[in-house]
Amino acid sequence: MRRILIIDDEDDIREVAALSLESVAGWQVYTASSGAEGMRVAATELPDAILMDVMMPAMDGPTTFREMQKMPNLTGIPVILLTAKVQGVDQRRFAGLGVTAVLFKPFDPLTLAEQMSAALGWS
Repeated sequence: MRRILIIDDEDDIREVAALSLESVAGWQVYTASSGAEGMRVAATELPDAILMDVMMPAMDGPTTFREMQKMPNLTGIPVILLTAKVQGVDQRRFAGLGVTAVLFKPFDPLTLAEQMSAALGWS
């Protein structure tokens, strides 16, 4: 069973994404409401992948990703950013970080697991 960590400051987004991944794909889902909490959960649970919001207070997604890359036990975990920003300049900036993929809000709960699997190369 795949283990996914969702990091998003919006309760409803976390709940919809978690429900989607659990019910559609049968994955085990962990959640965190901030970048700092997400780093703690990731270090404890060592998920197979992380789905993380870009815009969060205190520590945004890109900053959280950069901090995770400094932690040897987290560097190999693929990260997919979730964002409402669809401008080309933003997409290039996110791609330059070294994340696995960028998915866009609003997402379709019925195809979220499929989109993540495709981005991660999971069959």
